[in-house]
Formats: sequence, structure tokens, C-alpha cells
Amino acid sequence: MWIKQYDIVILIKEVRVQLDLSQEDFAREIGVSYATVNRWENGRFLPSRMALRCVETYCDRMIELGRLLLPDDL
Repeated sequence: MWIKQYDIVILIKEVRVQLDLSQEDFAREIGVSYATVNRWENGRFLPSRMALRCVETYCDRMIELGRLLLPDDL
């Protein structure tokens, strides 16, 4: 899993900003609740391994479609 190299708080915010998604929209895309995404972004909770895989799969798909570009320094 490549996602370990990123700070999850920064990663989720960056993905949402680039894709112009609200927390609710992003939550719907990866199959979690709005409250879950909100807690991740606020650093109150960390995603489970399964949730990390969902985020990673979603990011990979968006990268392949050319909609997402993650900087190396995240």
C-alpha cells in the first residue's frame, strides 16, 4: 500500500480539493459516512486498513483517469 507514505489528513484534503469534492461527496465515493471523513480530516480518527485500501483504490482510479495528481512531498 503506497498510502502509508502520506499523512492521511493532508492526503484526503488534497484529493478532495483537486477533485472539487465536499466531505460528503468524497465519503459517498469511497463508501463511508460524511462523519468518518470529517473525523479523518480533523485528525480525530485514523482510517482502518480496509478504509485505507478504499481510499487508495479510489486515488489510483482517479490518477489513471488523469483527474488526480499527488505531489511527492505530501
